[in-house]
Amino acid sequence: METKIEKLPENIVKVEIEVPAKDAVGYYNNAAKKIAQYINIPGFRKGKAPRNIVEQNIGEERIKHEALESVLPRLFSEIIKENNLDVVAQPYVESYKYNIGEDLKITARMELRPEVTLGEYKNMTIDVEGYKTPDDAMQNSINGLLEREAATVVVTDRKTLANDIVVFDFEGFVNGEKIEHGDAKNYTLDLAHSSFIPGFAEQLVDRTIGEDFDITVTFPESYHEKKLAGQPAVFKCKINEIKTKLLPELNDEFAQKVGPFKTVEDLKADIQSYLDKQKEDIDRTNSEKAIFEKVVNNAKVDIQQSMIDREADQLLEEYKQKLQMQGFTWEQAVEAQGYDSIMNNLKEDAAIRVKNSLVIDKIAKEENITVSQADFGAKLAELGRMYQIDTPTMIKQLSQTPGVFNSLSQQALNEKVAKFLADNNTVNLK
Repeated sequence: METKIEKLPENIVKVEIEVPAKDAVGYYNNAAKKIAQYINIPGFRKGKAPRNIVEQNIGEERIKHEALESVLPRLFSEIIKENNLDVVAQPYVESYKYNIGEDLKITARMELRPEVTLGEYKNMTIDVEGYKTPDDAMQNSINGLLEREAATVVVTDRKTLANDIVVFDFEGFVNGEKIEHGDAKNYTLDLAHSSFIPGFAEQLVDRTIGEDFDITVTFPESYHEKKLAGQPAVFKCKINEIKTKLLPELNDEFAQKVGPFKTVEDLKADIQSYLDKQKEDIDRTNSEKAIFEKVVNNAKVDIQQSMIDREADQLLEEYKQKLQMQGFTWEQAVEAQGYDSIMNNLKEDAAIRVKNSLVIDKIAKEENITVSQADFGAKLAELGRMYQIDTPTMIKQLSQTPGVFNSLSQQALNEKVAKFLADNNTVNLK
């Protein structure tokens, strides 16, 4: 076999392959025998019909296609290995000339990994804004614990307050027409933590039990139902019940109830420890992000559009799955955001992801960073803990989707490169 390789723009190589006629005939004969085993030819048992009979029944072109499909993966593999080609996509045949008794000539194209030129990526000093724990973080944490242990009691002698829980009936109308699924009986709403239309919960304040009243609001322009987006609406409401939360007293007895603490001071010390750890984690994450962004910005790489398009296709599938999990359809997303807007965002994200991945792989190669069996096992164990599945069962389930193994391996490599960069650069937290 003879090959000629020509470098083309966009990290493409053109490969011209010439296979001796003797070998080409052998591929053809093997393909004819293979096909004969699966077709019924009158007067012959399966696999016993001679080549000329098989040709008469299915045609030479079908046999040639079978021959090429059988042999091309091996030929491509040999060419890639012999020429040390870093191929990032499946090679494809541009043209071929396959005449029995003549040399087989194939022209194919292979897409190569872009060459990455790393800039400065070690021994840098980077300023990063340090995370500041909010002044009210301690009190908010305590308030959260108090609310979690609060008792809910019914109130009958006053109007509703902004932190009450109300049970009410409502029925919504837009332009005089009833809103589909826009009504409910005895609906419970925490006024202090409402996810209703902006302005709705506020108009439930200062109301009495049994009172009938109207609430006027406007649906947000970004509302997922297009026909309601930006529309003014009227909701006819009636308060059936008012409830309020009675917070427990913050004392040693409360501290002992919510955890392994003896005193309120023990509880506060534990909260402070959590807040300190939270700050440490956020600072570390922000530092790693800042280092990596600097490294990527310092690197130069000419990425072909085809790589970005393939990554965008994958992101699109992930986006559609996410929509489905949230109860939306792709059609609804297109209607709300516009097809071009969605695709432009996905392509921007795809370009970033491709460059990030190429830079990570280049650093790993330069610094001889690899994923060991122990590293991969740790990722499997981490995934198992997340889903509460033992490792053998996890492996069995993941083996049904082999692509997941590559993804886990890449995650492990990303983490090792991130640690290398963190260990070999300095961050000033400001």
